[in-house]
Amino acid sequence: MAIKSIVTNKIRSFLTMLGIIIGIASVIILVAMGQGSTQSVQNSIESMGTNLITVNITAGQNKEVSNDELNELKTKPGIKDISPTISSGNTNISAGGQTATTTVQAVEPNYETIKNTPVQSGRFIDQDDLDNRYYSAVVGIDVATELFNSTDVIGQTVNVNGIPFNIVGVLKSQGTSTNGSADDTILLPLTTAQRLLKSTQIKTFYVEASSSDSVNTAMQYLELFLDTKYGLAVSSSSTVTNQYYRVMNQTSLLQTATSTSQTMTNELAGIACISLLVGGIGIMNIMLVSVMERTREIGIRKALGAKRKAILLQFLIEAVVVSGIGGILGVLIGVGGSELLHTLNNTAIALSSSVILASFAFSVTVGVVFGLYPASKASKLSPIDALAHE
Repeated sequence: MAIKSIVTNKIRSFLTMLGIIIGIASVIILVAMGQGSTQSVQNSIESMGTNLITVNITAGQNKEVSNDELNELKTKPGIKDISPTISSGNTNISAGGQTATTTVQAVEPNYETIKNTPVQSGRFIDQDDLDNRYYSAVVGIDVATELFNSTDVIGQTVNVNGIPFNIVGVLKSQGTSTNGSADDTILLPLTTAQRLLKSTQIKTFYVEASSSDSVNTAMQYLELFLDTKYGLAVSSSSTVTNQYYRVMNQTSLLQTATSTSQTMTNELAGIACISLLVGGIGIMNIMLVSVMERTREIGIRKALGAKRKAILLQFLIEAVVVSGIGGILGVLIGVGGSELLHTLNNTAIALSSSVILASFAFSVTVGVVFGLYPASKASKLSPIDALAHE
């Protein structure tokens, strides 16, 4: 009788399910996007290695770090190599009548190994480029595709702020991280870019520790050097933040990025769960209407001997079936929608079977919880009052 009632009122049943369908699909898609983003960030950070240390200088120009100081640091225990960089965002570039804006980074040859940014074709910036201030450039895949509609661009010329640079290499695709797309960038020799950007101030440098076991030792020497330079008390934490500089290793960076992404995922899931609650209220509303419409039917059944339990189960089954079918459709739409996003927009997606099962279980629970009150109300109707109902 419960199933027959649902089939008889197809449109109403579908509209009742719609809230559950949208809620379940939203939870699955949003959580999949959040987890996919978290996984992408983790993979991006881990690919750089566990012995990478990043130092960002926030002090003024009168406290800049010199190349001589960096060379001195290279001799300290636990430090294998250091690669200074100068970065400039939203730099104008052009080639073949096409224009764009991208991030320009001034680097040294060791940047390739320290940051794990290999080229897929051509070569990386070498020592000759630095010594002779050659106008050489290594471009990301996105830059090559946008300007030349091809990745076969070795030997082509790209204008950076109106100055022509010869493309000597194309970076291997690195994907997108919290800092943006690693493929939308141009790398220039440090000495050449210092003139182009009119800046010799090193704000960021990457340190490669001798091994993952010597990261803490390397950080201690870096902190000691920076504390001495800026007249600060000696630091003792593994991640240092103050008004002059910030030192982070990959472990702390990974923990921070994971924590941030997880918080965002939880917030997205929480917003989607509101849709489920709204869907549950819709089920209760429709079931109450159904009880009012079928009051005489309930009275007749009770007069013929139907027990309260039978009436309760009939209406409860209706609510659970509606929410259950809505949950199944929501799961199918959620999984399909996630795969479609990944295919069309190349969005990072990580579907979780536990999230899918939990979402479906929650939809059934919503049906039970919000269907219980209308079912209980129907089962408590007096046969005489029900039969007399117009």
